[in-house]
Amino acid sequence: MKKLFTTVCVAATLGLLTSCGTQTAPERTYNEGINIIPMPASLQQQEGRFLLSSSSSFYAPTPEAKTIAEFFAAKLKNSTGFNFAIADAEKDGGISLLIDPAMEINEEGYRLDVTPQGVKIQAKTPQGVFYGMQSFLQLLPAEVESPSVVKNIEWSAPCVSIDDAPRFAYRGMMLDPCRHFIPVENVKKQLDVLSLFKINTFHWHLTDDQGWRIEIKKYPKLTEIGSKRIDGEGTEYGGFYTQEEIKDIVAYAAERFITVIPELETPGHELAAISAYPELSCKGQPTTPRIIWGVEDIVMCPGKEDMFKFLEDVVEEMVPLFPGTYFHIGGDECPKSSWKNCPACQARIKAEGLKTDKNHTAEERLQSYVIQRMEKMLAKHGKKIIGWDEILEGGLSPEATVMSWRGEAGGIASALQDHDAIMTPGGNGMYLDTFQGDSKIEPVSIGGYTLLEKVYSYNPVPDTLVTLGKDKHIKGVQANHWSEYMYNTDIMEYRMYPRMLAVSEIAWTPLDKKDYKDFERRINNAYVRLDGHDVNYHIPQPEQPNGSCNFVAFVDSTSLTFKTTRPETMVYTLDGTDPTPLSTQYTEPIKVTETTTLKIRTVLPSGKMSPVRNITVEKQALAPAKVVEKTTPGLKMKMADGTFFKASELNKATEWKEMTVKSLRDIRSQVESTESMRGVKQYGAIATGYVDIPEDGVYYFTTNNDEVWIDGKLLISNEGEVKRFSRNDKSVALAKGLHELKVVFLGHIIGGWPSLWDDASISIRKADQEKFTPIKPEQLFY
Repeated sequence: MKKLFTTVCVAATLGLLTSCGTQTAPERTYNEGINIIPMPASLQQQEGRFLLSSSSSFYAPTPEAKTIAEFFAAKLKNSTGFNFAIADAEKDGGISLLIDPAMEINEEGYRLDVTPQGVKIQAKTPQGVFYGMQSFLQLLPAEVESPSVVKNIEWSAPCVSIDDAPRFAYRGMMLDPCRHFIPVENVKKQLDVLSLFKINTFHWHLTDDQGWRIEIKKYPKLTEIGSKRIDGEGTEYGGFYTQEEIKDIVAYAAERFITVIPELETPGHELAAISAYPELSCKGQPTTPRIIWGVEDIVMCPGKEDMFKFLEDVVEEMVPLFPGTYFHIGGDECPKSSWKNCPACQARIKAEGLKTDKNHTAEERLQSYVIQRMEKMLAKHGKKIIGWDEILEGGLSPEATVMSWRGEAGGIASALQDHDAIMTPGGNGMYLDTFQGDSKIEPVSIGGYTLLEKVYSYNPVPDTLVTLGKDKHIKGVQANHWSEYMYNTDIMEYRMYPRMLAVSEIAWTPLDKKDYKDFERRINNAYVRLDGHDVNYHIPQPEQPNGSCNFVAFVDSTSLTFKTTRPETMVYTLDGTDPTPLSTQYTEPIKVTETTTLKIRTVLPSGKMSPVRNITVEKQALAPAKVVEKTTPGLKMKMADGTFFKASELNKATEWKEMTVKSLRDIRSQVESTESMRGVKQYGAIATGYVDIPEDGVYYFTTNNDEVWIDGKLLISNEGEVKRFSRNDKSVALAKGLHELKVVFLGHIIGGWPSLWDDASISIRKADQEKFTPIKPEQLFY
């Protein structure tokens, strides 16, 4: 698949390192030093280097060690071309993998000694040996992760002594295939990458409102109906995993010492299941899987015993597929409005003696009843439950683990009640569906702004718990990849990496050993390893202050200033060609006096480059203001019912309703939008009039409307875009006074986001101002 957001400098691809000849290439800067991620607990560098060669072999005296040796021998052959034997005795120049159950070390810990004579890894468990090997591979050149043979490179590692063990037992990542499906091969790809960095838990979010993703043989409609939806654009979207595919993925993960935890959402976030079996809801009415994001108010009905029978049957089929200890039961974001008006739910509340008190309503107690029944149901199968922090409400057994996502409060409350907790707070950087660069030039996301440094700086153990001696209940940390705006796996990887590597160091490395500046250095080496797995990771792009813009107007001259979110080299051209690593480096603001095209991008130490930013820099005269004899406040508007995806489609509309509006927000307030958008009538509208510009100058415009025209010229077009965080800003030189304004608003759903959830506003800022401000009603006339 063509990469959407990462471009490779041809001269630096791993493939071209396989040139003819035998001369060893000089060591590349990104391979210098120690580059292990996550940084080990204790590392002492020694004199000398170990050379891995075609005569090297593995010594693995136990069956478990032999399995690991075979795994890494096959992997190393891909990049080195060497055939590594599994020897019966230790040999010079070889790698020894030794498992000693009596060894006094953490279950996942290891000791790694690299000398000029050989490599020795000792651990208490096979898992420890596996992690020791991963650390050893990170001492070798990053090209070791190449899927094909790399020539002209010395496969050597610095001599070190490492004693290492994880800070936390739970080091997790969650994938969400419900909003956007993740094919089996890509799931495996992520498991390959995660294992490099010692992540040991894969939380698999398999059911939600937008899609049911696991085959349940007793309920075939879950995948026949619940796995498919007709998106707002009119196309069918679907996908699910068969039970055989799930067994395959779970086994694949286990080979890499990753435990898979399934999630079955209960009792909310289950519209896809309800679409397949409507009787699971309170009203039992036919419905379809949700096609927009947000929280759905149609939920399961705990007043019906059939709901619990359904869940029990599903659990019966899921449990054998996932041999791990834990089973995630969701429990979050469950609106209870339907329960208040449901006779069956109210009967259940009465029968169970659930009462409203100062802390919880009877309906909230009903959710706790559901969670407790799920807990007992899973306990019969030897499973312990994990749930989002809402499951705390109403009481839990000591065996339950809370996943704290609404900040740290849930984790703290859990620990104070002697429950174990996993920290995964979105506001602290553990939700990786957020922006990690300027929203004006990044792929659309759910919002938020989480730079790599913010992720890295998170400490999952609050000081409060340390003071109270309850920190032992924080079992680990997890990053979540909610996929509402991850429309394909390229975008998913772009969001995940390199931030997921920061999570690995949070989860493994002792707090006093963390060093962000050194981590930034090591990331450059990790990038090349990710290249070996064809990962579409994020490269910081050149950004302009006060919001990036690819169309910059000026009157006399202008200077363009750029920065990156991490220290990286920027290169640019002014002759229309795409920049290469050898192009002019950006070191100071670029002064422009004539119309030109500026192309700029970031280059990494490996030679890999970010996408090219194509910036039109146009010299303009101030557009003159219009002379209008008489004006009236507001805008004229006409609207037509229907769903429109292009402004040109409005030409086919035959029935128009004409009116005037006082503000831009009134353009889209002609119908009431709802959380579910069910039954909402879409429409298109064209508003015309004048906007009063307060003074001469160059003005930047931003909007989520489909089109904005100024003085009869199309300024902004958002056709086909998800109508959030406008990425098509433009600037224009305007004289003080009235200028013709036309705004085109189209009601539709693109990418799961209803345009009716926007406010139809237009914001502007003068070139010398820092912030955008919305155009006010008093600036509008017709």
